[in-house]
Amino acid sequence: MDQQTPPPAEDENERDRRAANIFLAVFFILIVGGGIWLVNAMVAQRDIDNCVAQGRRNCAPIEAPAR
Repeated sequence: MDQQTPPPAEDENERDRRAANIFLAVFFILIVGGGIWLVNAMVAQRDIDNCVAQGRRNCAPIEAPAR
């Protein structure tokens, strides 16, 4: 008749929800990061395509390491 101690299933449910929330947060961060990376890559490629379409040279210069 002890009403103050919660049943163990409630604690496990809370732990499961916390783990699921952490997993979803990490997944969301990865999706957003991947989307940002993809947009930046597409913008860089578009700039190179525009440069080549205008007939310019050296649109994507190769960077040599400093000596």
